[in-house]
Amino acid sequence: MDFWGTVLIVTRRWYVALPAFLLSLAAAVGVYSTIPTPYVSNAVLVLTIPPTGGSLPSDPTRPNGLTNPLLNFDQGLSMSASMLIQVIGTPETARALGVVPDGETTFTVTNGGTNPEAMDGGPFVYIEGRSMTPAGARDIVTRVRDRARIELASRQRQLDAPPATYIAMSEMVAPTEPLPQRGGKSRGAAAALLLGVLASLASVFSLESFLDARARRRGSRGPAPSAPGPRAVRPSALRR
Repeated sequence: MDFWGTVLIVTRRWYVALPAFLLSLAAAVGVYSTIPTPYVSNAVLVLTIPPTGGSLPSDPTRPNGLTNPLLNFDQGLSMSASMLIQVIGTPETARALGVVPDGETTFTVTNGGTNPEAMDGGPFVYIEGRSMTPAGARDIVTRVRDRARIELASRQRQLDAPPATYIAMSEMVAPTEPLPQRGGKSRGAAAALLLGVLASLASVFSLESFLDARARRRGSRGPAPSAPGPRAVRPSALRR
């Protein structure tokens, strides 16, 4: 059936299409209002080498020269960031931070790419916190950031690295203002409205098919026979 044929049927059966569409609209509004709105906060950390470099001088009387940490990046920082991401992303660390499975608050730690194990993201650690409240989203990002600093210092102590060579962690982006994410609500409402419209059209076409079938059945039976009229009396019978 073409578009205009559909419009004609819907117009003819408006008394079915209009209530069904209103019910669909009400269902979409209900779905939108019942889906909770999550909030998201982000932070970005960067690992840097100390100004004196990653090693101590062999001759204490001749210390290493000072270097701008932001001009002194190497592959070791990317590896350290990758290791840190793996440690923070474990379920044990999540439980220690108060995050439970299927809870209202979650977080992710990545290197900015789709593969957290790759080292092509550089010495960066991206933190995203998601919660049903703005305070919860920012709080989990802050806790993850603090835990990352603790883990970085702990790993370096375990390796007996000289404190003067410890990798530093700086905030490129502090925990951001939590923003509402309404994309899921909108998609849910749109899906409910689409299903409602399809159900409305199905109801209209079902009624149209039923009425057409009934009309064809009546037409196939032919016109109903007329009732017999009064019998005429012949004049000869009256003379008798």
